[in-house]
Amino acid sequence: MDRLQELLDRQKELDDFIAKRRNLNFDKKEWARKKCVAMIVETGELLDEVGYKWWKNSKENNESEIKEEVIDILHFFLGICNAVGLSSDEIYDIYMSKNDENHKRQTGESKKSGYKS
Repeated sequence: MDRLQELLDRQKELDDFIAKRRNLNFDKKEWARKKCVAMIVETGELLDEVGYKWWKNSKENNESEIKEEVIDILHFFLGICNAVGLSSDEIYDIYMSKNDENHKRQTGESKKSGYKS
């Protein structure tokens, strides 16, 4: 089994467990919305860890806490992938296509307007 699919499966198990235990029954769109909000909150927590307040004295980075916040974001990202029905193969294929397009945008080769060099 590929590792990404394993992560998606484990996240689904956790999400299903939480939904059952807490008697939650949202449709896929609502789950995606809720997980997006949670991911935004976790991103804020990551920002707190890496420091974004240029007007304050910076604190020393806690690498362990930073990594944990990144993984919290990953948990919700994987949950969103599951909610919208993305498999590991689809994630890979769509990512590779979008990555190629993003390179083309930066070199002016994209057919999309607004990216000419």
